[in-house]
Amino acid sequence: MYWQICPFEQLTREQLYRLLALRCQIFVVEQDCAYQDLDGLDILPDVLHVMAWERGELRAAGRILGPGVQTAEHVWIGRLVVVPAARGQGLARVLMQQAIEAATTHWPGYPLRLSGQVYIRDFYRSLGFVPVSDEYLEDGILHQDMELVCSE
Repeated sequence: MYWQICPFEQLTREQLYRLLALRCQIFVVEQDCAYQDLDGLDILPDVLHVMAWERGELRAAGRILGPGVQTAEHVWIGRLVVVPAARGQGLARVLMQQAIEAATTHWPGYPLRLSGQVYIRDFYRSLGFVPVSDEYLEDGILHQDMELVCSE
């Protein structure tokens, strides 16, 4: 497994195509959620893309929004996807660990948040995230904002 963490301008055309195709496959088709994935944030300078490649195939991906992109005081992890064939093998956990490490390395000292789908809230809790908002409906799916609590 090869992990790639980079800004938009470092993606090749093929990598970008595969990334957007995977997000469409999961969010639009699998989750039956018609929404605007191309939201203008992917291309911003303070955004990183985290991708797992295996034998030239994209297996998992996520997006990190630096401070000032979504909120001034937080770094946000989102657009987390794992291909169906790779689920149940711990890849989502490694994806989150890679994203957390990249976020805290690039933007140290900023609280790390995510908008998690409620049905996998326990997964995020197992990584140290705690709920910081009420549940809310986003694109027809219950979500809840969560923040990483660092134990020191």
